[in-house]
Amino acid sequence: YIMATAEPVFMRLTNPVDLYEHIAVENDWTLDRESEDEITISIPGEWSDYHLSVNWRYDLEALHLACAFELKVRPARVPEIYRLLAQINEQMWLGHFDYWAGENLLLYRQSLMLNSAEPTLQQCEAMTGAAIDACERYYQAFQFVVWAGKKAEDALVSSMFQTEGQA
Repeated sequence: YIMATAEPVFMRLTNPVDLYEHIAVENDWTLDRESEDEITISIPGEWSDYHLSVNWRYDLEALHLACAFELKVRPARVPEIYRLLAQINEQMWLGHFDYWAGENLLLYRQSLMLNSAEPTLQQCEAMTGAAIDACERYYQAFQFVVWAGKKAEDALVSSMFQTEGQA
């Protein structure tokens, strides 16, 4: 016989999306708060402007972040983009890259499950930083495949090449 125990009811103190609104305002980024549970933020980067979309799902207790960038994939290059995505995602510790064919959109995605915990500003800043860092790091590889016609392996190698020191 198993006794049913009453689980404590968790009352969320804040909407996690509010933290992203705070981050956008503090950084003077353009934002659009579509609803209580969704915000879109434009963030300037070195290679592109990034469009961060954050959604809160009460039913999953999860915060979903998607970071898209402007780089339209020609139909002939889609198979090579999928090969590049697989190679990049093998290296990822946090999040992953996706290609949404219906919208012709490349994006980075990550979620944070809260399980009745309150998110911290530091967690939200870290998720944002991880998204921008990943997009900046791999943007050129995507560009090499889409515009230069390179194979995924070559694009990844050439985008990972970093010079050290000064000439």
